Amino acid sequence: MHEDVERCVRAVQSKDARFDGWFFTGVVTTGIYCRPSCPVVPPKPKNMRFYPSAAAAQQAGFRACKRCRPDTSPGSPEWNHRADVVARAMRLIADGVVDREGVPGLASRLGYSTRQIERQLQAELGAGPFALARAQRAQTARLLIETTTLPMGDVAFAAGFASIRAFNDTVREVFALTPTELRDRVSRGHPVATSGTLTLRLPFRAPLCPDNLFGHLAATGVPGVEEWRDGAYRRTLRLPHGPGVVTLSPRPDHVACALRLSDLRDLTIAISRCRWMLDLDADPVAVDDLLRADPVLAPLVGKAPGRRVPRTADPDEFAVRAVLGQQVSTAAARTHAARLVAAHGEQVDDPSGGLTHLFPSAEALAELDPATLAFPRSRRTTLTTLVASLNSGEIDLGVGSDWETARARLAELPGVGPWTVESIAMRTLGDPDAFIPSDLGIRAAARDLGLPTTPAALTRRAARWRPWRAYAVQYLWATGDHPINHLPS
Repeated sequence: MHEDVERCVRAVQSKDARFDGWFFTGVVTTGIYCRPSCPVVPPKPKNMRFYPSAAAAQQAGFRACKRCRPDTSPGSPEWNHRADVVARAMRLIADGVVDREGVPGLASRLGYSTRQIERQLQAELGAGPFALARAQRAQTARLLIETTTLPMGDVAFAAGFASIRAFNDTVREVFALTPTELRDRVSRGHPVATSGTLTLRLPFRAPLCPDNLFGHLAATGVPGVEEWRDGAYRRTLRLPHGPGVVTLSPRPDHVACALRLSDLRDLTIAISRCRWMLDLDADPVAVDDLLRADPVLAPLVGKAPGRRVPRTADPDEFAVRAVLGQQVSTAAARTHAARLVAAHGEQVDDPSGGLTHLFPSAEALAELDPATLAFPRSRRTTLTTLVASLNSGEIDLGVGSDWETARARLAELPGVGPWTVESIAMRTLGDPDAFIPSDLGIRAAARDLGLPTTPAALTRRAARWRPWRAYAVQYLWATGDHPINHLPS
């Protein structure tokens, strides 16, 4: 979008928050870059320069605006609805792969050479993978500087910097302030966090309907791993450096997020996974505009616009739970999952609630005895085969995976049919066009709305909802009186 100068100028002049994260505006007269909705008086168009990423603006010599904090805007929705190598790379960078494995590790995961990845990211985003990861580290550093009392050395390494010098230089270059000056700007009396605990705001593009998003996560939550407590969804997180616990509460203009981490180096990854789970980088205006064009869906969209697709914080976990949920009720699926958690999950400490375990990893589940599973033998075979494929790496469901390859390999497993494949594609892979016409809730909604009810006919009718069929599913599910459609009381 940044190449459409006229459209970008109009967005900046109208301070349109819908475009935050789509592009960034560099102002040549001040040397700063902003989000489109920056509250200051818009500069003259001749003084505007547009960039596809914060990293590109920084590489061009611009510093982050202190008013609109462009580095904290929602992420570009491009990386969530595309499956090409650039989108996959951006999802992996957000998940901290460059910090943990370097650019060669990123390239290896994508099956390309380092030079190819560098070239493709530079061409589309104006910055290479290292610069994009550096911009992310700068944002994490500012968050830690402003919301904790950690010593600056601890902040530097928690944010992923290799040295204090690199940390100081980056903060000064990006924010035009030293780390100490950044901390001093925080108003007196502002609450700060102790080591390992953080409270922050997760921005999103309006509108956002929290009912199905939080209702689904709460209603299907696995005891010990997830819970709804005091108006918030809480769950444990499996992170690279240790377990974490997150508390997420819907607010009118943001999602309140409280993170308790065993290692602050996992902060960036935890935030990224929470944003992914809640689908906060979606473009609800684009989605709803297309779905509203269908007269059958228009009333549903008008009643509660901004529905998101509830995803997962752990791809292997959801795949296992999808198999456990085959042809059984939500309550039965939760019971089966809870038994696996109690038998194979890693225990965690949760002083603030009732969370007790991480969901067991594929490696831990590889050791389970199928005879202990209280469901039919065919389902046991499906589960153990899936777990073996996940544990060996034969099936990759991570944020950087190839969607069609993952679908094909899932479909090869015994007992894994279209419902399971598309459920995983929607909730784990994040494919916005995933569609499950055989789902009982979808067929009931189709019947009540006068739509075709057979999977083949409904799929043909749903062609007009592409590429947002996963969002159409949320609106169709919402016609039923099921707990997944309501915030718990």
